[in-house]
Amino acid sequence: MNAREPAFVPTSRSARLRQMLVSNELEFMMEAHNGLSARIVREAGFKAIWGSGLAISAQFGVRDNNEASWTQVVDNLEFMADASDLPILLDGDTGYGNFNNVRRLVRKLEQRGIAGVCIEDKQFPKTNSFINGEAQPLADMDEFCGKIKAGKDSQSDENFSIVARVEALIAGWGMDEALRRAEAYRQAGADAILIHSKLSRPDEILEFAREWAGRGPLVIVPTKYYSTPTEVFREAGISTVIWANHLIRAATSAMQAVAKEIHSSETLVNVEDSIAAVNEIFRLQDADEYSEAEDRYLSSASAGSAVVLAASRGKGLEAVTEDRPKVMLPIAGKPLLRWLVDAFKKQGVNDITVVGGYRADAIDTAGIKLVVNEQHAQSGELASLACAAAKLSGDTVISYGDLLFRSYILRDLVESEAAFSVVVDSSLTEAENASVRDFAWCSAGDDRGLFGNKVTLRHVSSGQEASSAIASQTPHGRWVGLLNVREAGQPRLAAVLSQLQARADFATLDMPALLNALIEAGESIEVQYVHGHWRGVNDLEDFRRAGDFAHAQAPFAANVAATDAASGAAQ
Repeated sequence: MNAREPAFVPTSRSARLRQMLVSNELEFMMEAHNGLSARIVREAGFKAIWGSGLAISAQFGVRDNNEASWTQVVDNLEFMADASDLPILLDGDTGYGNFNNVRRLVRKLEQRGIAGVCIEDKQFPKTNSFINGEAQPLADMDEFCGKIKAGKDSQSDENFSIVARVEALIAGWGMDEALRRAEAYRQAGADAILIHSKLSRPDEILEFAREWAGRGPLVIVPTKYYSTPTEVFREAGISTVIWANHLIRAATSAMQAVAKEIHSSETLVNVEDSIAAVNEIFRLQDADEYSEAEDRYLSSASAGSAVVLAASRGKGLEAVTEDRPKVMLPIAGKPLLRWLVDAFKKQGVNDITVVGGYRADAIDTAGIKLVVNEQHAQSGELASLACAAAKLSGDTVISYGDLLFRSYILRDLVESEAAFSVVVDSSLTEAENASVRDFAWCSAGDDRGLFGNKVTLRHVSSGQEASSAIASQTPHGRWVGLLNVREAGQPRLAAVLSQLQARADFATLDMPALLNALIEAGESIEVQYVHGHWRGVNDLEDFRRAGDFAHAQAPFAANVAATDAASGAAQ
């Protein structure tokens, strides 16, 4: 073959499985037990799927001793085959009966596009090999050879594979019996031999491989001797390694942890950011058709946009911002701005404009549009917002650039139907004086027992304002730095911003000044109360604690305790 010609890749699943079994390279299969896990195996890069009997029975909630009927298993495999184009080798237990059951099984598997079946030489109904395996009787060798011959005679696809699994080592019958049976099964037509062991070391497997001496493809399942370096298997001439039950085990531990946390806390807040997003499930379900239907039937819906104010170096952060703006400080392994951008994208807000200033050249522009406030050293937040005035159209979230928050905060904000809406944290109510920024006075306090009552913003403390009568009262919370403007409110926002630009002190104005101007113009700004679950980065102490908060957003199964700790840190 010309070296430049691509290697031939078989198109049928059965041919691809057969090629793996006879390959001179060590091949790998990963367990899957339903359509979702089959798609995950494909995306991970595996070339084939092991349809594990243990995993399939476990996801049905029954024992691995043929309590799930073969028809139920085959129906489940059909979903797996539909979800992934990978070849599937079914763990077919003992063949679910005698030679006649094997014949029917092979025909039904072929009809559903399954590439092969592995049958083991134990008696029906079988029990998992790791449960008192030494006490489990083996099938008569000649009878099992008859099953193999019946299966091979029944297949219509010449590439359909039958793998014979030898249980002699687990049953305590010794190496000689294992080799004798394996050779008989090869002579009966088996396309490969699976040799199984329950020892924590690979000694039996390696001895078998030496004695087998490459008479045919050899498949292993290193569930018990998992610490063995993979290179050992290559040197031993193993054909295929099966990772046999790890996805069902991973799913089980994650589900146990999440269920326990939700039951204990009676809220979803502590888990939502640590598990797969619903949109990720939709993606794995291949929901392209649904997305097309949304475009067809909801064509008027706006995906929304965001403007992030990120021109500041950050007072109190000079020691760590010499070569970058505050928004590029690393928080738990990625820049602060990236946490914010990812949060927007998670809610479907993909049109994101960032207003830079100090060291704007150091801002990562991946996934964003960057505009620069060239006068950032002499101007404030509203001057930065004015730089992005052309981007203020449709539904838009205006955000400070130094925020971390739980995903529900942004979700609820963008779902508000009000022309203007803000997020106020009711756990922060102690204003030292009227000049302290961002404290909020509202039409009513945060009454957790009357959740859902409409509350509007009355005033936000601004760094530029004179003392006001309302500012002498105890505030209801603190504005967190998120303002949502619906498309209907954009012309009114533009009008108020234009009026403020005419003021001589415009360069010094901040976002609270804009909110107060909107209120004075008669606009109603709806308040969405939260109680913690966010963090701003305003000084070195905030910077340190932001890492603790962000770490709690890591995958749930990786660190359940971190989520528990973060819940308290966010308050």
